[in-house]
Amino acid sequence: MSNKIVVAITGASGSIYAKVLLDTLVRIKDQFEEIGVVMSDNAKDVWKYELQNTAYEDYPFTFYSKNDFYAPFASGSARFETMIICPCSMGTLARIAHGTSSDLTTRAADVILKERRKLILIARETPLSKIHLQNMLAVTDAGGIICPASPSYYSLPKDFEELARTVVDRALSLAGIVVESYQWGTKK
Repeated sequence: MSNKIVVAITGASGSIYAKVLLDTLVRIKDQFEEIGVVMSDNAKDVWKYELQNTAYEDYPFTFYSKNDFYAPFASGSARFETMIICPCSMGTLARIAHGTSSDLTTRAADVILKERRKLILIARETPLSKIHLQNMLAVTDAGGIICPASPSYYSLPKDFEELARTVVDRALSLAGIVVESYQWGTKK
């Protein structure tokens, strides 16, 4: 097995998406050789506020400091194939779009793009300004995938986690990762 994934969590609202992503990765961790996680300080603060806990400390993954440029995924030779930024703030999106590697998240995204690997940004903002849209286009032109945190309702989710899972499962599917999830046209 050589599948390695990095998850970055930024300070955008939507910590539920990050929680559901980490929960899902725990469930399917046998599909990966390595899972690395980096969180911004704002991400930790928003998680504490929105989810009323610090459960991010309890996941069985290797967490890296936001400024740890010695993290393996700061280099293309470490062969991390996929990076998911969940949720992705507009500030992080802008830095990626303009090649500004000011922390581990933006450096890792830069590496993923230059190595022509999968970068998926679960963007969480509304409404979007022209600057946001131009940055999304720049990342898309560079090979990244913008996956807005826009949940679907046709699976008839029963709670917020199921609703968030519609976005997370879609992002994992875009990365080529096998997850059991609702698909249009299937019975629930």
